[in-house]
Amino acid sequence: MSAIDTSTYAATTTTTNNSAAVTNSSQTLGKNDFLQLLMTQMQNQDPTAPMDDTQSIAQLAQFSSLEQMQNINSSTLATQANEMIGRNVTWTDTSGTTQTGQVTSATFSSTQPPALVVNTGGSTSVSVALASVTAVSASNASNTATT
Repeated sequence: MSAIDTSTYAATTTTTNNSAAVTNSSQTLGKNDFLQLLMTQMQNQDPTAPMDDTQSIAQLAQFSSLEQMQNINSSTLATQANEMIGRNVTWTDTSGTTQTGQVTSATFSSTQPPALVVNTGGSTSVSVALASVTAVSASNASNTATT
């Protein structure tokens, strides 16, 4: 399989004011970027030497695989967040302080990873990114045996 020529894509994105996506090396490409790249490549191919069918099929298979992996990752994160409800979590906040509280719920968004709503005592609740959780333990209430 041959490599994808990104020079056409870079020129196209520069003219549509998306040059930051190409020049910023810390930004990752997502499925929309992949589709845009594939469409640009198809639109700008040489009519006398069109893209090989096997290359097109391979690229579409890669796109499908990427999309499935992203869906599995989202599903796994949602499951992890749901399983933490009722448990005590420890996390490091943005100032570097370690905090602990009990997870009361989880929030989900199509544009953000899941977050936990954590009760830090009394009526104070904070939103905690799942990635910042450093420890999970059973809540004190579930450790108490009933007779």
